[in-house]
Amino acid sequence: MLTETTKTEPDYTSKVPHYTFADTLEGQEAQLATNPLMQRLIASRKSYAGDRYRPIYHYVNPEAMLNDPNGLCRWQGRWHLFYQAYPPEDTRQHWGHAVSDDLIHWRDLPYAIYPNPERCCFSGSALAEEDRVIAMYHGTEVGNMVAVSSDPLLLNWDKVTGQAVIPIRTADGLPLPYNVFDPCIWRKGDHYYALSAGQQAGPGGRRVRADFLFRSPDLAHWEYLHPFVEDDVFTLIGDDGACPYFWPIGDRHMLLFFSHMSGGQYLLGDYDTERDKFVVTAHDSFNFGPAWPSGVHAPSAVPDGEGGIIVLFNMNAGKSTEGWNQIMTLPRRLTLVGRDEVAVEPAGDVTSLRREHVHVGPRTLTANEDIVLDGVAGDAIEIVAEIAPSGAPAIEMQVLRSPDAEETTRIVFYRDRGYRDRSRDGGQQHSLIVLDGTYGSLLPDVQMRGPEAAQVYVAPDEPLRLRVFVDKSAVEVFVNGRQCAGIRIYPSRDDSVGVSLRSQGRPSELQSLDAWQMADIYG
Repeated sequence: MLTETTKTEPDYTSKVPHYTFADTLEGQEAQLATNPLMQRLIASRKSYAGDRYRPIYHYVNPEAMLNDPNGLCRWQGRWHLFYQAYPPEDTRQHWGHAVSDDLIHWRDLPYAIYPNPERCCFSGSALAEEDRVIAMYHGTEVGNMVAVSSDPLLLNWDKVTGQAVIPIRTADGLPLPYNVFDPCIWRKGDHYYALSAGQQAGPGGRRVRADFLFRSPDLAHWEYLHPFVEDDVFTLIGDDGACPYFWPIGDRHMLLFFSHMSGGQYLLGDYDTERDKFVVTAHDSFNFGPAWPSGVHAPSAVPDGEGGIIVLFNMNAGKSTEGWNQIMTLPRRLTLVGRDEVAVEPAGDVTSLRREHVHVGPRTLTANEDIVLDGVAGDAIEIVAEIAPSGAPAIEMQVLRSPDAEETTRIVFYRDRGYRDRSRDGGQQHSLIVLDGTYGSLLPDVQMRGPEAAQVYVAPDEPLRLRVFVDKSAVEVFVNGRQCAGIRIYPSRDDSVGVSLRSQGRPSELQSLDAWQMADIYG
């Protein structure tokens, strides 16, 4: 069994005001209406209204910067999102907090988990039980922490034992056979299980991704078992397994994580509950380039109760924005559509944001011509398009496009130019979707990002289906329900709002295109 350290830790009490709330929803709502910290957050959010690069329908925290999303969960009919927040009077990581009925319209709540005895509250996950929610997260300097809450809005949290339940060091100072870092938690039978992320020695002594498994009967006392993952031939030397989330998907299991080297990823496989091992059979990425700058970052994930997984990520900045930094992606729903095949679609009631609608009917896209779509424009829009490539080797959509294309963000579909999957007889010829922000901004302080190039399978007789979300400085592209890519973009010109299509080499057929202006979720 693990032993707690006897070392006296420094006093890391937060400077942020901390309040205790009622145990009833009515009482909590009454307190929130006049709570000074809540009023401060509301005022701070209002102060950013009109910021050119601050999204209006992606979640952004109300004050200062944010980092990893944490502890996404569903409790008493509401979705709760936690995240690494940096309050202005004490910029160490606290857990920020927002709540939603539909995963799209988010309401800010006061900071949830404050540091002490840990120096900073790093990343972790949440497990919703019938009578409480359990958060397990990394407390820097001390180890992995567990906190519990059972009130209606998850405003009050108590830390189990008041100390790290998986200490970062032993009392005798001997080396540990595992890393103590970002954890996730689940329950099987009479015990809780947790992963602690990190690395272990790989080929030639170089480090590779690892997740270490622990077991507990009571959340306070944890026993180390062993490394959890088997047959991972997919991740790279140098990857680590930060921000792990281990959940069922369909009749299989998925381990989502973040590599500080190569970004957000997942491993798909089978949970051997007899040996407590995760046997991996497939893998894919959420990043198609480094996480910095302007890339997708860490996941937070939870089962949706219908066989799928809801996941969202923070997105890194590519430009300094005064007073704030980073945003969340839209939530995505992952589902299993084959033994090793995962589908991805936008999650939540995103269609409720649609306002002014423009429809473009069928037309031929003549070869090698930029066709600017009249009436389709904006920097906070959704676009749904279906195109039959008809032999064209590349189909391009441009968004955030200035009239002369001096500034533009390119979404390019390259038919059959991805990998041929030779792991199965016959194999599948993949295509490529490329999200390219190279010409997205003329500003000298924007950090240039290489194009995202993601593999996606589109059958020979299948049309290209794009669902594109543009939100001020964010662009996310969903392709045929099988792939998604996202980046940050910072146009400098006020007229960089156009949308165009191009069929390269040969003509193709636009079957339909619909576009909507999107509402402000904070309005």
